[in-house]
Amino acid sequence: MKTFHPQVDMTTKKWHVVDAEGKTLGRLASKIATVLRGKHTPLYTPSIDMGDFVVVVNAGKINVTGNKLADKMYYHHSGYPGGIKEVSLERLLENKPEEAIKKAVWGMLPKGVLGRAMFKKLKVYATETHPHAAQNPTPMAAD
Repeated sequence: MKTFHPQVDMTTKKWHVVDAEGKTLGRLASKIATVLRGKHTPLYTPSIDMGDFVVVVNAGKINVTGNKLADKMYYHHSGYPGGIKEVSLERLLENKPEEAIKKAVWGMLPKGVLGRAMFKKLKVYATETHPHAAQNPTPMAAD
């Protein structure tokens, strides 16, 4: 008996749409990361991108538990002395609501070439409208 090794061309990439309204940020991000990696399929292989495309709508209407709106900070550094910047989750949701979901999902994907390829299949929109209706995405349960 031979060992079965799936190939990338054995699967077809599907499109899923998720309505983020009222969903908890971390739980939603873990479901999205699972679909982007392909762990929901029986042919999952860690070294191959077997995942599907995910479109997230209503990113500005997510929920967080506890006091995370004020306490959770996102940091980045310009590379210059004194160049550290911090943004709270509350301010990030006001200015760029899609970035909060992107940052949460990025933290759950593998780092490197494969993780970047998976991350490119994530499309996040702050409102209900999106330009991917032609792909006929199926609704994804994100409970």
